[in-house]
Amino acid sequence: MADDFRDRRFVSVDWLAARLRAPDIAIVDGTWHLPPTGRKGGEEYLARHIPGAVFFDIDTIADTDSGLPHMLPKPEVFSSRMRKLGIGDGQTIVVYDTHGLFSAPRVAWTFRVMGVRDVYILDGGLPAWIAAGHDVEEGPVRRAERHFTARLDHSAIRDLRDVEAALKTGSAQVVDARPADRFRGDAPEPRPGVRAGHMPGAVNVPFGALVEDGRLKDPAAVKAVLAESGVDLAKPTITSCGSGVTAALVGLALESAGARAVAVYDGSWAEWGGREDTPVATGG
Repeated sequence: MADDFRDRRFVSVDWLAARLRAPDIAIVDGTWHLPPTGRKGGEEYLARHIPGAVFFDIDTIADTDSGLPHMLPKPEVFSSRMRKLGIGDGQTIVVYDTHGLFSAPRVAWTFRVMGVRDVYILDGGLPAWIAAGHDVEEGPVRRAERHFTARLDHSAIRDLRDVEAALKTGSAQVVDARPADRFRGDAPEPRPGVRAGHMPGAVNVPFGALVEDGRLKDPAAVKAVLAESGVDLAKPTITSCGSGVTAALVGLALESAGARAVAVYDGSWAEWGGREDTPVATGG
């Protein structure tokens, strides 16, 4: 693949269709929905998915003891879960979701954080696959177990103390991917017990402003959105959102615009807004 951002992070529907049954390709449905929608990615996967795809449940392939939603699991846990899904070392992984582009970047980011180099997002997701006239199937997919080795990249992850330090010292900018009304504190958070508002000093880049028709906007359009929000592409960046899902999408957009030092605050607002000892600001 050419050293172009879209070629490094995405594959087309045609590319995948031509390799659908290749043994070295692992297709992953990474669909996830916000809790208030009542929709379940696993149920939708069983009803309709790309042939051969396995389902990646970010709520269970996680550190379920953390008390926070879908935090990254320990490497050994991730390795075990991938082996059971039939995903192994040396495979090319293609992730998609039913939105087009929403939760797939979080799943792809997780694979990269765990040391996988060849992981891509299906451009346009399941809607693009169906629009192109390709078949879907229903029911679970069972793949033979394969050996998977996870090597955690700590540099791509930030915790609460890292974010506190960045906001205090200005060593990195914090970019919040939540919708503007939630960032301002005008709309309630979807999780009980989580305060409304944002981290003092964070900037808001709603993830929806970076997506068009289920695809990431072109780099020029992404740069325009980031510039309007006051993001400095030359400065280290920590992305955050409600629970670490769309933070990965904004991180992807930042990369497309030329940013280099980008990390995800895994706990995101679910952690920060759920505590009593962290400051919260409201308004623009």
